[in-house]
This record gives sequence, C-alpha cells and structure tokens, in this order.
Amino acid sequence: MQRRTLVALAALASATLSAPAFAQSEIRIAHVYSKTGPLEAYGKQTQAGLMMGLDYATGGTMTVAGKKLLVLERDDQGKPDLGKSLLAAAYSDDKADIAVGPTSSGVALAMLPVAEEYKKILLVEPAVADAITGDKWNKYIFRTGRNSSQDAISNAVAMDKEGVTVATLAQDYAFGRDGVKAFKDALKHAKIAHEEYLPQNTTDFTAGIQRIVDALKDKPGRKAIEVIWAGGTPPFNALAAQDLKKRFGIEVFTGGNILPAMAAYKNFPGMEGATYYYFGIPKNPVNDAMVAMHYKQYKTPPDFFTAGGFSAAMALVTALKSTNGETGTNKLIKAMEGMSFETPKGTMTFRKEDHQAMQSMYHFRIKDDPAFAWGVPELVREIKPAEMQVPIRNTR
Repeated sequence: MQRRTLVALAALASATLSAPAFAQSEIRIAHVYSKTGPLEAYGKQTQAGLMMGLDYATGGTMTVAGKKLLVLERDDQGKPDLGKSLLAAAYSDDKADIAVGPTSSGVALAMLPVAEEYKKILLVEPAVADAITGDKWNKYIFRTGRNSSQDAISNAVAMDKEGVTVATLAQDYAFGRDGVKAFKDALKHAKIAHEEYLPQNTTDFTAGIQRIVDALKDKPGRKAIEVIWAGGTPPFNALAAQDLKKRFGIEVFTGGNILPAMAAYKNFPGMEGATYYYFGIPKNPVNDAMVAMHYKQYKTPPDFFTAGGFSAAMALVTALKSTNGETGTNKLIKAMEGMSFETPKGTMTFRKEDHQAMQSMYHFRIKDDPAFAWGVPELVREIKPAEMQVPIRNTR
C-alpha cells in the first residue's frame, strides 16, 4: 500500500512538473482578422504575409528559443463586437500569448480595451485610424501598420502647395474620418473646400461626386480631390467616367492600394500620391526575400497588406528572440519599446511614447504601363521617418 502511494505521488509530481514545461513548449499567437467581410482581400493578404514572415524570420523552423510558434486564426468578419469577443476568447480560452490584427479600424477600436483587460499585447496590423495609437491607446498596444497621420503627412507632400484647393472623398467610419482629420492637420498651404463622407458599401458615387464638383469647379488655381478609401467599391472608375480634369480642371490624388484596386489608377496617368508599399519600390534583402517567396508560393507579386503581415512577423520574432522566447507581457513591452526591426520596407522602430512603428512612405507618380494590369506607382522619392513629424496623439 505504501509503495503504491509513493508511486502515485511520484507520478503526480512528475505530471505537475511536466505540465508547465509542455505548456511553455509553444508560443501561441492569435491572428484576429477579416478572413471574410468587406475587407476580406486585405485580411487574406495580411495572413499570407504573417505566415511567410514567421517562416523567414525563424529560418524556416517556425520556432524561437526552442518553442514552436502556433498561429490561431480567427475571423472577425469586419464586425467590432465579434472582434472584441474573439480576442477575449483567444486570451482566456485559447491561452494566446500575444495577438495580431485586426484589418478594420472599427474592429481595432473595439479590441483595444480587451488587451488592457487581459494585460496582453495586441500588435495592430493593418488597421490605420490614428485613435488606435492616439486617444484610445493603452500600453499593451503596438502597431506595425502605418497610421492615418503617416498616410496624411506623406500624401500632403504631393499636393500641399499655395493656390491648391482640395476636396476630400472618404468613407464614413473611423478610417475615413481619422484619415481626413490627419490630412487636414498635415496641410500647411492648400485649402480644404469640402469634405464628402459616404457609406463604406457605396456603389453609386454620382451624388457625392456632384457635391464635390459644385464645391471645386469655380475655385481659382489648382483643384484636387483627395480620395481616402479602403475596401468595397473604390470610387476611381466613377471619378474617371466623369472626366473631371478635362471638364473642370479637377485632378485626383490618393494613396496606394491593393493591386486589383489600382487597376483603376490606369485612368489617371501622372496622378501623384504617397503609398505605404508597392513591391517594386523598396530595395532591401527582406523585400527581395518576400517577393521571391510570394512568387514561388502564389505565382504573383506580394501586395500592399502582404508587406504588413510580414512586418508584424518580423517584429514578433525580433521581440521574442530578445526575451529568449519568454512571453511575459512586461518583458515583451520592455523589449519592444524603442525596438528597431527589419521589414520589407526597411527598418522600422516602435516609438516609445505610443508604440507606433515609425517607417518610410513613398511619394509616387502613376504610369500607365501596358505590361501591367494596374497603374504602376513609380517612385518619386522615399519619405523617411525623420522627415515626417508624426504627432503623438495619446493622452496617457
């Protein structure tokens, strides 16, 4: 009897000791993103980039410090309430050590308090709204994606000149409204004549474009529309059909986008703007590797949000290597604040004050090249982080 008791106690002790060791043999990463919904195309690119980036950053082992990286995919469908509940379940039920995502700014804003409640890191990629690292921010939030101010400041480079009058055309939710606010704040010379906000799912742009034309057509000097749009039906074909430059002298400006959306850019040769990423622009080893990997796996070039997922992976692995695979939140925060890491866009650095990744943007001019199905953004110049005075908008 005594022998059996001792054997049972020994087995129990062994199980107790081995359980934490087993639990610590993997690092669980929840990726909450729009696998379906209005931003499905963006979300799928991010997921592809994240997985390729983890593979590249770990030298094909998918391990850091002997621990396997396990990615748990969760589809928020672009719905804020669903994203919020999925993140809570990932932290509590799935025991995720860290989370990445989401695609939509509206979903991201709903998720921020969840990261704070569970005291675990949410690495935001690619949601853009300034508020994410602004007045809604908390210390558990890091972002590899660019923010609205980085978009706005870089786009202002192309059009912020004396005598220019601008109307904005944006979607009526956090991404669009934050984008317009940041764009207005970035302008020092050009004047805003009108702000047009339309529902995310708009397909008929007739009335909105007419209101913009009415606001601009009689203005002296150079006149331009700045388009801030993500997903759904982009307004570029509708704008091209109106032949605004010929009829009213009104130009169209915008940022970068995914390649299918940029097919409409072929209607605007010479159009300028600033983009977060285009596969043919950055010249560095990480971008070369990602482009080669993507061609091998998908037979196509990597797209706008693929680079974002890859960058998030590079940030995660850089941080985990510096903690020797330890996933304690405080250790990760300490490692990530001020941390620089390599990405397809070159070096990014998490700013200590708000954990926003400071990064280059690219001033482009569109070329209609018959060899490509989309308008090709040719580099005018790289706008480096030091050139962009990106405001610190958090209040904590």
